[in-house]
Amino acid sequence: MSASVLFVDDEEHLRIAGRQSLDLAGIEAECFPSATAALERLERGFDGILVTDIRMQGMDGIELMREARTLDPDLPVILVTGHGDVDLAVACIKEGAYDFLEKPCAPARLVACVERALEVRRLTEENRTLRELVASPDVIDARLIGRSDVMRRLRERVAAIAATDADVLVTGDTGTGKEVVARAIHAASGRAERPFVHINCAALPEALIESELFGHEAGAFPGAVRARFGKLEHGNRGTICLDEIDSLPLALQAKLLDVLHNRTVMRLGSNEAIALDIRVVALSKTDLNAAVADGTFRADLLYRLNVLGLALPSLEARREDIPDLFRVLVARAAERYGTAPPVIEPALVGELAAAPWPGNVRELRNAAERLVLGLNVTEHGPEGEERRLADHVASYEKALISAAIHAHGGRLKEVYEALGLSRKGLYDKMQRHGLNRSDFVE
Repeated sequence: MSASVLFVDDEEHLRIAGRQSLDLAGIEAECFPSATAALERLERGFDGILVTDIRMQGMDGIELMREARTLDPDLPVILVTGHGDVDLAVACIKEGAYDFLEKPCAPARLVACVERALEVRRLTEENRTLRELVASPDVIDARLIGRSDVMRRLRERVAAIAATDADVLVTGDTGTGKEVVARAIHAASGRAERPFVHINCAALPEALIESELFGHEAGAFPGAVRARFGKLEHGNRGTICLDEIDSLPLALQAKLLDVLHNRTVMRLGSNEAIALDIRVVALSKTDLNAAVADGTFRADLLYRLNVLGLALPSLEARREDIPDLFRVLVARAAERYGTAPPVIEPALVGELAAAPWPGNVRELRNAAERLVLGLNVTEHGPEGEERRLADHVASYEKALISAAIHAHGGRLKEVYEALGLSRKGLYDKMQRHGLNRSDFVE
């Protein structure tokens, strides 16, 4: 259904006047002579509003409002009433009507009331989408957000990997979400109810790293007064996430290789091998093949870890995901801080979609935090590598059009009017940038 407003009145001249007023304001309306006819067109998922006269033959406007709100309790309904029905209209507002207009209604007042109701509807639909995304029952979809082809393929790959028990190597630039992917693999696997142990290899003190990983017996070294499980043993029957695996010293790499090969661990100070049932997901932001060539990473450990490999895309490679991703990050930040999600203006979404994000999703998350906290959202760092001017312009144009299509729910008439383009101009640019309206419509 393309119309934003369903306008119901059994008097033809009032329907004509209402349609003309809304058309002149650029608001698409569909008119109906009866409540029954309007109800036949009203369906779940309609993202507009309802304007209806109260006094009509057959089903009246109040009955129509009640029926419509059983389909969607959040549907804004504007009642049009004669002078004698004002008290009735006020009672209907208490029952859930959005507002009422008294006949005769000036065109400007009708348009203003409809525009306010449409804005309320837009915010309601936006928050509804956010709630669905944040609370998605699919553990992979809930974590790996995006409509781009590259993200769809990534989700499919993660689902396939999660169904196995093989070790995985996840690579990607800083901030692309390597740990998020590791947790998604764990949550979608048969080990989901077992421990997920995240080990940042770069953060472990060099003097204690062996004890932290493998554990120790009492008296194994000065200060070891009690026996202690290592992190690998703690993760038994679960998933071990080895973050920044490239930072492990070569000597520890050899011991880790032995653990992965034999699936046993031996605590420091012990001669007893303890069986391990673990799945390892290793993360690296550097090219481990290059590290092997440099002699800083063992080739045999790389082969052991890289049974299955995942290379994560940068945010630059999936700019069309920024609007959805930013809204979800804002919703999560608002929940974390115990506040209502702030309004995200389409202009801001367009600006964010076109901005450089060298810190990838992590940097975008920081921008979401700033919005929730009422700070300047666009304080991001330098772009990084320079690109040709034409590439900058094309990237900005694609991102701006994508954000506009998303903001207007795929309604292209609103998009080309908002961007100041002709219909053909918008279609040509969408074709040039490989944009498809269906990708932005739920």
